[in-house]
Amino acid sequence: MTNRPTTDELRAKVTEVLPALRKDLEDLIRIESVSADPARAAEVQRSAEAVAELFRAEGFGTVDIVSADGGAPAVIAHKAGPEGAPTVLLYAHHDVQPENDHADWDSAPFEPTERDGRLYARGAADDKAGIAAHLGALRVFGDDLPVSVTMFIEGEEEVGSESLPALLREHQERLRSDVIVIADSGNWDIGEPALTTSLRGLVRADIEVRTLTHAVHSGMWGGLVPDSLIALSRVIASLHDDEGNVAVAGLHSGPAADVEYPEERLRAESGALPGVQWIGSGSTVARLWTKPALSITGLDAPKVEGASNTLVPAARAKISLRIAPGDTTQNAVERLREHLEANVPWGAELTFTVVDTGEATQIDATGPAYDAAREAFTEAWDGTAPVDMGVGGSIPFIAEFLEAFPQASVLVTGVEDPDTRAHGANEGLHLAEFERVVLAETLLLARLGTLEG
Repeated sequence: MTNRPTTDELRAKVTEVLPALRKDLEDLIRIESVSADPARAAEVQRSAEAVAELFRAEGFGTVDIVSADGGAPAVIAHKAGPEGAPTVLLYAHHDVQPENDHADWDSAPFEPTERDGRLYARGAADDKAGIAAHLGALRVFGDDLPVSVTMFIEGEEEVGSESLPALLREHQERLRSDVIVIADSGNWDIGEPALTTSLRGLVRADIEVRTLTHAVHSGMWGGLVPDSLIALSRVIASLHDDEGNVAVAGLHSGPAADVEYPEERLRAESGALPGVQWIGSGSTVARLWTKPALSITGLDAPKVEGASNTLVPAARAKISLRIAPGDTTQNAVERLREHLEANVPWGAELTFTVVDTGEATQIDATGPAYDAAREAFTEAWDGTAPVDMGVGGSIPFIAEFLEAFPQASVLVTGVEDPDTRAHGANEGLHLAEFERVVLAETLLLARLGTLEG
Protein backbone atom coordinates (compact mmCIF):
# COMPACT_ATOMS: atom_id res chain seq x y z
CA MET A 1 0.00 0.00 0.00
CA THR A 2 2.26 2.74 -1.25
CA ASN A 3 -0.64 5.18 -1.47
CA ARG A 4 -2.89 5.84 1.48
CA PRO A 5 -5.71 3.29 1.19
CA THR A 6 -9.32 4.42 1.26
CA THR A 7 -11.68 3.55 4.09
CA ASP A 8 -13.52 1.14 1.78
CA GLU A 9 -10.27 -0.62 0.89
CA LEU A 10 -9.34 -0.96 4.55
CA ARG A 11 -12.83 -2.15 5.43
CA ALA A 12 -12.64 -4.84 2.75
CA LYS A 13 -9.24 -5.94 3.98
CA VAL A 14 -10.50 -6.19 7.57
CA THR A 15 -13.32 -8.44 6.35
CA GLU A 16 -10.73 -10.56 4.55
CA VAL A 17 -8.49 -11.11 7.59
CA LEU A 18 -11.29 -11.77 10.09
CA PRO A 19 -11.79 -15.55 9.64
CA ALA A 20 -8.13 -16.42 10.33
CA LEU A 21 -8.02 -13.79 13.07
CA ARG A 22 -10.96 -15.39 14.83
CA LYS A 23 -9.30 -18.80 14.64
CA ASP A 24 -6.16 -17.36 16.25
CA LEU A 25 -8.27 -15.71 18.95
CA GLU A 26 -10.04 -18.97 19.71
CA ASP A 27 -6.71 -20.80 19.93
CA LEU A 28 -5.49 -18.21 22.47
CA ILE A 29 -8.71 -18.53 24.47
CA ARG A 30 -8.21 -22.28 24.85
CA ILE A 31 -5.00 -21.64 26.79
CA GLU A 32 -5.97 -21.35 30.47
CA SER A 33 -3.69 -18.41 31.27
CA VAL A 34 -5.11 -17.69 34.74
CA SER A 35 -2.38 -15.63 36.37
CA ALA A 36 -3.98 -15.86 39.82
CA ASP A 37 -3.62 -19.66 39.87
CA PRO A 38 -0.06 -20.86 40.61
CA ALA A 39 -1.01 -24.31 39.33
CA ARG A 40 -1.52 -22.81 35.86
CA ALA A 41 1.74 -20.89 35.63
CA ALA A 42 2.79 -23.18 32.78
CA GLU A 43 -0.37 -22.14 30.92
CA VAL A 44 0.52 -18.48 31.36
CA GLN A 45 3.95 -19.25 29.91
CA ARG A 46 2.36 -21.19 27.04
CA SER A 47 0.09 -18.24 26.36
CA ALA A 48 3.06 -15.86 26.13
CA GLU A 49 4.79 -18.24 23.73
CA ALA A 50 1.68 -18.45 21.54
CA VAL A 51 1.40 -14.66 21.42
CA ALA A 52 5.08 -14.33 20.56
CA GLU A 53 4.69 -16.84 17.72
CA LEU A 54 1.80 -14.84 16.26
CA PHE A 55 4.01 -11.75 16.03
CA ARG A 56 6.91 -13.71 14.57
CA ALA A 57 4.53 -14.91 11.85
CA GLU A 58 3.76 -11.27 11.03
CA GLY A 59 7.42 -10.52 10.34
CA PHE A 60 8.30 -8.63 13.52
CA GLY A 61 12.06 -8.08 13.57
CA THR A 62 12.45 -8.64 17.30
CA VAL A 63 10.12 -10.71 19.49
CA ASP A 64 11.06 -11.44 23.10
CA ILE A 65 9.37 -12.99 26.11
CA VAL A 66 10.49 -11.02 29.17
CA SER A 67 9.78 -10.84 32.88
CA ALA A 68 10.96 -8.79 35.85
CA ASP A 69 11.03 -9.24 39.62
CA GLY A 70 9.74 -12.78 39.31
CA GLY A 71 6.62 -11.63 37.49
CA ALA A 72 4.66 -13.36 34.76
CA PRO A 73 5.95 -13.44 31.17
CA ALA A 74 5.22 -10.49 28.88
CA VAL A 75 5.85 -10.20 25.15
CA ILE A 76 7.68 -7.27 23.58
CA ALA A 77 7.96 -7.12 19.79
CA HIS A 78 8.88 -4.44 17.26
CA LYS A 79 8.27 -3.93 13.56
CA ALA A 80 9.67 -0.91 11.76
CA GLY A 81 7.55 1.34 9.60
CA PRO A 82 8.58 4.14 7.25
CA GLU A 83 11.51 6.31 8.24
CA GLY A 84 10.33 9.32 10.20
CA ALA A 85 6.91 7.84 10.96
CA PRO A 86 5.62 7.84 14.54
CA THR A 87 6.12 4.82 16.76
CA VAL A 88 2.91 3.37 18.20
CA LEU A 89 2.91 1.05 21.19
CA LEU A 90 0.00 -1.40 21.23
CA TYR A 91 -0.80 -2.81 24.67
CA ALA A 92 -3.03 -5.70 25.74
CA HIS A 93 -2.69 -8.55 28.24
CA HIS A 94 -2.76 -12.29 27.70
CA ASP A 95 -3.61 -13.40 31.25
CA VAL A 96 -7.23 -13.89 32.29
CA GLN A 97 -9.38 -14.01 35.40
CA PRO A 98 -10.23 -17.32 37.08
CA GLU A 99 -13.32 -18.91 35.58
CA ASN A 100 -14.72 -19.85 39.03
CA ASP A 101 -17.66 -22.26 39.17
CA HIS A 102 -18.10 -23.97 35.79
CA ALA A 103 -21.75 -24.59 36.67
CA ASP A 104 -22.42 -20.86 36.27
CA TRP A 105 -21.38 -20.98 32.62
CA ASP A 106 -23.73 -21.88 29.77
CA SER A 107 -20.81 -23.43 27.88
CA ALA A 108 -17.30 -24.58 28.81
CA PRO A 109 -15.35 -21.47 29.95
CA PHE A 110 -12.23 -22.21 27.89
CA GLU A 111 -14.00 -23.54 24.79
CA PRO A 112 -15.08 -20.55 22.66
CA THR A 113 -18.74 -20.93 21.74
CA GLU A 114 -20.80 -18.64 19.52
CA ARG A 115 -24.38 -17.82 20.50
CA ASP A 116 -26.53 -15.03 19.09
CA GLY A 117 -23.63 -13.08 17.62
CA ARG A 118 -21.37 -13.35 20.66
CA LEU A 119 -18.31 -15.49 21.29
CA TYR A 120 -18.45 -16.80 24.86
CA ALA A 121 -15.39 -17.88 26.87
CA ARG A 122 -13.05 -16.63 29.57
CA GLY A 123 -10.75 -14.08 27.93
CA ALA A 124 -12.91 -13.81 24.82
CA ALA A 125 -13.11 -10.08 25.48
CA ASP A 126 -10.82 -9.34 28.44
CA ASP A 127 -8.31 -9.20 26.98
CA LYS A 128 -7.39 -11.72 24.33
CA ALA A 129 -9.68 -9.88 21.94
CA GLY A 130 -7.48 -6.84 22.60
CA ILE A 131 -4.50 -8.82 21.33
CA ALA A 132 -6.53 -9.99 18.33
CA ALA A 133 -7.66 -6.43 17.51
CA HIS A 134 -4.03 -5.28 17.37
CA LEU A 135 -3.11 -8.32 15.31
CA GLY A 136 -5.96 -7.74 12.87
CA ALA A 137 -4.95 -4.14 12.20
CA LEU A 138 -1.37 -5.25 11.57
CA ARG A 139 -2.47 -7.96 9.14
CA VAL A 140 -4.40 -5.43 7.10
CA PHE A 141 -1.14 -3.58 6.36
CA GLY A 142 1.20 -6.56 6.17
CA ASP A 143 4.75 -5.36 5.53
CA ASP A 144 3.58 -1.91 4.48
CA LEU A 145 2.91 -0.44 7.91
CA PRO A 146 2.14 3.28 8.02
CA VAL A 147 3.87 3.58 11.43
CA SER A 148 6.48 1.73 13.43
CA VAL A 149 4.80 -0.63 15.89
CA THR A 150 5.91 -1.93 19.27
CA MET A 151 3.78 -4.64 20.85
CA PHE A 152 3.64 -4.97 24.63
CA ILE A 153 1.46 -7.85 25.78
CA GLU A 154 1.48 -8.16 29.56
CA GLY A 155 0.95 -11.38 31.52
CA GLU A 156 -0.20 -10.31 34.99
CA GLU A 157 -2.73 -7.52 34.58
CA GLU A 158 -5.42 -9.57 36.28
CA VAL A 159 -3.32 -9.85 39.45
CA GLY A 160 -2.37 -6.21 39.73
CA SER A 161 0.59 -5.77 37.32
CA GLU A 162 3.04 -5.81 40.21
CA SER A 163 6.11 -6.21 38.01
CA LEU A 164 4.96 -3.70 35.37
CA PRO A 165 6.93 -0.74 36.81
CA ALA A 166 10.10 -2.85 36.70
CA LEU A 167 9.35 -3.92 33.12
CA LEU A 168 8.81 -0.30 32.10
CA ARG A 169 12.13 0.69 33.69
CA GLU A 170 14.14 -2.20 32.27
CA HIS A 171 12.75 -1.87 28.74
CA GLN A 172 12.04 1.85 28.64
CA GLU A 173 13.95 2.53 25.44
CA ARG A 174 12.36 -0.42 23.64
CA LEU A 175 8.91 0.73 24.72
CA ARG A 176 9.38 4.45 24.12
CA SER A 177 6.77 5.64 21.64
CA ASP A 178 4.82 8.63 20.38
CA VAL A 179 1.38 7.09 20.86
CA ILE A 180 0.27 4.31 23.22
CA VAL A 181 -2.95 2.42 22.49
CA ILE A 182 -4.16 0.47 25.53
CA ALA A 183 -6.84 -1.99 24.43
CA ASP A 184 -8.25 -2.95 27.83
CA SER A 185 -11.44 -0.94 28.19
CA GLY A 186 -14.69 -0.79 26.29
CA ASN A 187 -17.28 1.17 24.37
CA TRP A 188 -20.32 3.06 25.58
CA ASP A 189 -22.82 0.68 23.98
CA ILE A 190 -23.33 -1.55 20.98
CA GLY A 191 -23.04 0.84 18.03
CA GLU A 192 -21.60 3.65 20.18
CA PRO A 193 -17.79 3.83 20.46
CA ALA A 194 -15.87 5.47 23.28
CA LEU A 195 -12.47 6.69 24.34
CA THR A 196 -11.84 6.11 28.03
CA THR A 197 -10.47 9.35 29.48
CA SER A 198 -10.79 8.82 33.23
CA LEU A 199 -10.59 5.92 35.67
CA ARG A 200 -11.02 5.87 39.41
CA GLY A 201 -8.21 4.79 41.70
CA LEU A 202 -8.42 2.20 44.45
CA VAL A 203 -7.57 1.88 48.12
CA ARG A 204 -8.29 -1.46 49.78
CA ALA A 205 -7.89 -1.73 53.52
CA ASP A 206 -8.70 -4.17 56.30
CA ILE A 207 -10.01 -2.86 59.61
CA GLU A 208 -10.34 -4.74 62.87
CA VAL A 209 -12.41 -3.52 65.81
CA ARG A 210 -11.66 -5.16 69.18
CA THR A 211 -13.52 -4.66 72.45
CA LEU A 212 -12.47 -7.71 74.53
CA THR A 213 -9.46 -9.89 75.16
CA HIS A 214 -11.69 -12.97 74.86
CA ALA A 215 -15.32 -13.90 74.28
CA VAL A 216 -17.69 -13.65 77.24
CA HIS A 217 -21.29 -14.67 77.96
CA SER A 218 -23.80 -12.23 76.44
CA GLY A 219 -26.23 -12.67 79.32
CA MET A 220 -23.64 -12.00 81.99
CA TRP A 221 -22.02 -8.96 80.33
CA GLY A 222 -24.48 -7.68 77.73
CA GLY A 223 -25.72 -4.20 78.49
CA LEU A 224 -22.38 -3.12 79.90
CA VAL A 225 -19.62 -4.40 77.64
CA PRO A 226 -19.86 -3.51 73.91
CA ASP A 227 -19.37 -6.39 71.50
CA SER A 228 -17.09 -5.90 68.51
CA LEU A 229 -19.77 -6.58 65.90
CA ILE A 230 -21.96 -3.73 67.14
CA ALA A 231 -18.91 -1.45 67.32
CA LEU A 232 -17.82 -2.42 63.80
CA SER A 233 -21.36 -1.88 62.52
CA ARG A 234 -21.32 1.68 63.85
CA VAL A 235 -17.95 2.34 62.18
CA ILE A 236 -19.27 1.02 58.87
CA ALA A 237 -22.48 3.05 59.20
CA SER A 238 -20.43 6.22 59.61
CA LEU A 239 -18.86 5.84 56.15
CA HIS A 240 -21.93 7.16 54.27
CA ASP A 241 -24.37 10.00 54.87
CA ASP A 242 -28.14 9.50 54.77
CA GLU A 243 -28.20 9.92 50.95
CA GLY A 244 -25.50 7.33 50.48
CA ASN A 245 -22.64 9.71 49.65
CA VAL A 246 -19.23 8.77 51.00
CA ALA A 247 -18.88 10.67 54.28
CA VAL A 248 -15.07 10.61 54.48
CA ALA A 249 -14.02 14.27 54.57
CA GLY A 250 -11.25 15.49 52.27
CA LEU A 251 -11.77 13.13 49.32
CA HIS A 252 -11.82 14.68 45.86
CA SER A 253 -14.84 14.75 43.53
CA GLY A 254 -14.92 16.07 39.98
CA PRO A 255 -17.27 16.77 37.06
CA ALA A 256 -18.25 14.08 34.59
CA ALA A 257 -19.15 14.08 30.92
CA ASP A 258 -22.70 15.08 30.02
CA VAL A 259 -23.86 11.58 29.11
CA GLU A 260 -27.32 10.10 29.58
CA TYR A 261 -27.51 6.73 31.32
CA PRO A 262 -31.13 5.56 30.97
CA GLU A 263 -32.81 4.04 34.02
CA GLU A 264 -33.75 0.81 32.27
CA ARG A 265 -30.18 0.30 31.13
CA LEU A 266 -28.86 0.95 34.65
CA ARG A 267 -31.24 -1.68 36.07
CA ALA A 268 -30.40 -4.23 33.41
CA GLU A 269 -26.63 -3.81 33.58
CA SER A 270 -26.32 -3.57 37.36
CA GLY A 271 -28.71 -6.36 38.29
CA ALA A 272 -30.30 -4.10 40.93
CA LEU A 273 -33.66 -5.30 42.21
CA PRO A 274 -36.68 -3.26 41.01
CA GLY A 275 -37.31 -1.64 44.40
CA VAL A 276 -33.71 -0.82 45.23
CA GLN A 277 -32.96 2.90 45.21
CA TRP A 278 -29.71 4.42 43.93
CA ILE A 279 -27.38 5.92 46.52
CA GLY A 280 -25.54 9.23 46.49
CA SER A 281 -26.27 12.57 44.86
CA GLY A 282 -25.27 14.20 41.59
CA SER A 283 -25.50 12.91 38.04
CA THR A 284 -25.50 9.18 37.45
CA VAL A 285 -22.20 9.16 35.59
CA ALA A 286 -20.55 11.40 38.18
CA ARG A 287 -21.46 8.91 40.88
CA LEU A 288 -20.09 6.09 38.74
CA TRP A 289 -16.97 7.80 37.36
CA THR A 290 -15.81 10.95 39.14
CA LYS A 291 -16.97 10.73 42.75
CA PRO A 292 -15.54 8.43 45.42
CA ALA A 293 -17.35 5.19 46.15
CA LEU A 294 -16.94 2.96 49.18
CA SER A 295 -18.03 -0.64 49.65
CA ILE A 296 -17.58 -3.35 52.26
CA THR A 297 -16.45 -6.40 50.30
CA GLY A 298 -15.75 -8.83 53.14
CA LEU A 299 -16.52 -9.52 56.80
CA ASP A 300 -14.93 -11.81 59.36
CA ALA A 301 -17.56 -12.69 61.96
CA PRO A 302 -19.16 -15.84 63.39
CA LYS A 303 -21.70 -17.58 61.15
CA VAL A 304 -25.34 -17.20 62.07
CA GLU A 305 -25.90 -20.94 62.12
CA GLY A 306 -24.43 -22.36 65.29
CA ALA A 307 -23.60 -18.97 66.82
CA SER A 308 -23.36 -19.08 70.60
CA ASN A 309 -24.59 -16.53 73.15
CA THR A 310 -21.26 -14.77 73.46
CA LEU A 311 -19.96 -11.27 72.90
CA VAL A 312 -17.52 -11.44 70.00
CA PRO A 313 -14.17 -9.91 71.03
CA ALA A 314 -13.02 -8.80 67.53
CA ALA A 315 -14.53 -8.35 64.07
CA ARG A 316 -12.94 -7.44 60.74
CA ALA A 317 -14.07 -5.89 57.49
CA LYS A 318 -12.48 -5.21 54.11
CA ILE A 319 -13.05 -1.72 52.72
CA SER A 320 -12.87 -1.02 48.99
CA LEU A 321 -12.59 2.71 48.35
CA ARG A 322 -12.66 3.96 44.76
CA ILE A 323 -11.10 7.40 44.52
CA ALA A 324 -11.99 10.03 41.96
CA PRO A 325 -9.67 11.21 39.18
CA GLY A 326 -7.68 14.11 40.58
CA ASP A 327 -7.26 12.49 43.99
CA THR A 328 -4.23 10.49 45.18
CA THR A 329 -4.02 7.25 47.07
CA GLN A 330 -1.83 8.94 49.69
CA ASN A 331 -4.54 11.48 50.43
CA ALA A 332 -7.28 8.86 50.40
CA VAL A 333 -5.46 6.56 52.82
CA GLU A 334 -4.89 9.35 55.33
CA ARG A 335 -8.45 10.71 55.09
CA LEU A 336 -9.91 7.22 55.49
CA ARG A 337 -7.67 6.49 58.47
CA GLU A 338 -8.66 9.78 60.14
CA HIS A 339 -12.35 9.11 59.61
CA LEU A 340 -12.21 5.59 61.03
CA GLU A 341 -10.23 6.66 64.08
CA ALA A 342 -12.69 9.48 64.75
CA ASN A 343 -15.73 7.23 64.46
CA VAL A 344 -14.78 4.07 66.34
CA PRO A 345 -17.18 4.05 69.34
CA TRP A 346 -16.83 3.37 73.05
CA GLY A 347 -13.04 3.35 73.12
CA ALA A 348 -12.78 0.18 71.05
CA GLU A 349 -9.38 -0.60 69.55
CA LEU A 350 -9.12 -0.05 65.81
CA THR A 351 -6.47 -1.62 63.59
CA PHE A 352 -6.18 -0.18 60.07
CA THR A 353 -4.13 -2.07 57.45
CA VAL A 354 -3.72 -0.97 53.83
CA VAL A 355 -3.95 -4.00 51.52
CA ASP A 356 -3.17 -2.37 48.17
CA THR A 357 -3.61 0.85 46.23
CA GLY A 358 -3.83 2.06 42.64
CA GLU A 359 -3.78 5.61 41.37
CA ALA A 360 -6.66 7.22 39.50
CA THR A 361 -6.17 8.42 35.94
CA GLN A 362 -7.30 11.56 34.13
CA ILE A 363 -6.25 11.86 30.49
CA ASP A 364 -6.15 15.16 28.62
CA ALA A 365 -7.57 13.74 25.41
CA THR A 366 -6.59 16.62 23.14
CA GLY A 367 -4.07 16.83 20.33
CA PRO A 368 -3.41 15.26 16.92
CA ALA A 369 -3.41 11.63 18.09
CA TYR A 370 -6.78 12.03 19.78
CA ASP A 371 -8.17 13.86 16.74
CA ALA A 372 -7.00 10.93 14.59
CA ALA A 373 -8.64 8.46 16.97
CA ARG A 374 -11.96 10.29 16.96
CA GLU A 375 -11.95 10.44 13.16
CA ALA A 376 -11.11 6.74 12.92
CA PHE A 377 -13.81 5.71 15.40
CA THR A 378 -16.43 7.88 13.73
CA GLU A 379 -15.71 6.27 10.36
CA ALA A 380 -15.63 2.75 11.76
CA TRP A 381 -19.00 3.27 13.44
CA ASP A 382 -20.59 4.80 10.30
CA GLY A 383 -20.72 8.39 11.51
CA THR A 384 -21.25 7.86 15.24
CA ALA A 385 -18.63 9.87 17.11
CA PRO A 386 -17.00 8.35 20.20
CA VAL A 387 -18.04 9.30 23.71
CA ASP A 388 -15.38 10.48 26.18
CA MET A 389 -16.16 7.87 28.78
CA GLY A 390 -15.15 7.44 32.39
CA VAL A 391 -14.71 4.10 34.08
CA GLY A 392 -15.66 3.52 37.69
CA GLY A 393 -13.21 0.68 38.06
CA SER A 394 -9.45 0.98 38.26
CA ILE A 395 -6.64 0.16 35.84
CA PRO A 396 -3.68 1.49 37.84
CA PHE A 397 -1.10 0.55 35.23
CA ILE A 398 -2.39 3.32 32.94
CA ALA A 399 -1.09 5.87 35.43
CA GLU A 400 2.25 4.05 35.33
CA PHE A 401 2.39 4.40 31.54
CA LEU A 402 1.59 8.11 31.81
CA GLU A 403 4.38 8.53 34.36
CA ALA A 404 6.93 6.49 32.39
CA PHE A 405 6.18 8.17 29.03
CA PRO A 406 4.89 11.67 29.79
CA GLN A 407 5.37 12.87 26.21
CA ALA A 408 3.29 10.08 24.66
CA SER A 409 -0.39 10.37 23.77
CA VAL A 410 -2.18 7.56 25.62
CA LEU A 411 -5.39 6.25 24.03
CA VAL A 412 -7.48 3.87 26.12
CA THR A 413 -9.74 1.77 23.88
CA GLY A 414 -11.18 -1.71 24.02
CA VAL A 415 -13.59 -4.33 22.81
CA GLU A 416 -15.99 -4.57 25.74
CA ASP A 417 -19.61 -3.43 25.83
CA PRO A 418 -22.18 -3.20 28.63
CA ASP A 419 -23.05 -6.90 28.36
CA THR A 420 -19.52 -8.29 28.08
CA ARG A 421 -19.54 -9.64 31.67
CA ALA A 422 -15.78 -9.48 32.00
CA HIS A 423 -14.57 -11.28 35.15
CA GLY A 424 -17.93 -13.05 35.45
CA ALA A 425 -19.51 -16.19 34.08
CA ASN A 426 -20.48 -16.15 30.40
CA GLU A 427 -17.99 -13.49 29.41
CA GLY A 428 -18.70 -12.71 25.77
CA LEU A 429 -17.35 -10.78 22.79
CA HIS A 430 -19.85 -9.07 20.48
CA LEU A 431 -18.49 -10.18 17.11
CA ALA A 432 -19.93 -7.37 14.99
CA GLU A 433 -18.51 -4.78 17.38
CA PHE A 434 -15.17 -6.58 17.35
CA GLU A 435 -15.02 -6.10 13.57
CA ARG A 436 -15.60 -2.38 14.08
CA VAL A 437 -12.85 -2.27 16.72
CA VAL A 438 -10.39 -3.85 14.27
CA LEU A 439 -11.42 -1.41 11.55
CA ALA A 440 -11.13 1.55 13.93
CA GLU A 441 -7.59 0.59 14.93
CA THR A 442 -6.67 0.05 11.28
CA LEU A 443 -7.96 3.52 10.39
CA LEU A 444 -6.18 4.97 13.42
CA LEU A 445 -2.81 3.57 12.38
CA ALA A 446 -3.33 4.89 8.85
CA ARG A 447 -4.07 8.38 10.18
CA LEU A 448 -1.20 8.33 12.67
CA GLY A 449 1.08 7.52 9.74
CA THR A 450 0.38 10.98 8.34
CA LEU A 451 1.67 12.64 11.54
CA GLU A 452 5.30 13.43 12.15
CA GLY A 453 7.14 11.06 14.49
